[in-house]
Amino acid sequence: VMRQLHDANYEAYLVGGGVRDLLLKASPKDFDVATNATPEEVRRLFRGARIIGRRFQIVHVRMGREIIEVTTFRGQEENTQKQIRSDDGMLLRDNVYGTLETDAERRDFTVNALYYNAKDFTLIDYCGGLRDLQKRRLRIIGDPATRYKEDPVRMLRALRFAAKLGFSIEEKTAAPIRQLGPLLNNVSEARMFEEILKLFLGGSATATFNLIRDYDIVQHLFPG
Repeated sequence: VMRQLHDANYEAYLVGGGVRDLLLKASPKDFDVATNATPEEVRRLFRGARIIGRRFQIVHVRMGREIIEVTTFRGQEENTQKQIRSDDGMLLRDNVYGTLETDAERRDFTVNALYYNAKDFTLIDYCGGLRDLQKRRLRIIGDPATRYKEDPVRMLRALRFAAKLGFSIEEKTAAPIRQLGPLLNNVSEARMFEEILKLFLGGSATATFNLIRDYDIVQHLFPG
């Protein structure tokens, strides 16, 4: 996928959990590619590619039995038509495109903001993710409360990654979780169902449950 994007004169990098897991000498469950090509440009480049997502468009590129998720670099500037927030600060639409550096700043955690360039075999780190990886520490990028309000699911991801990877959660990253837990009630049922499957079917269900209990999140996932 990266080679075809390069051949078409686009930038393309391996990013996210795939890079993180390879550095931890684990087996990535999937691979994500970040590019400066827009979703429409990516779709035209790959036969059978599908644009999905309303909040932020991504492209699923099928290679044999594998699906590679290709995302366009995210931007920072707020455009009232392309970036829409709820009254609670939750991003409802976020199709603002940018550069590699702004894309890194828009990622959730530093260890997920590492980019691998297959052209020259370099690792690109704008947010100190490699240092956090070495310290086995999970740290959110930017102001934690603001980032959780943008997407409350990030709180679940913080607990899931900490449990799965055996990482500590940096103090500032952990601090707002108990207070902002009720924002999870604003997430759609379909997305919450998908996230709960990830929490408990990823191989670290007990550690995950202990964390969501410790951070008072159980009541928002299972109110019964």
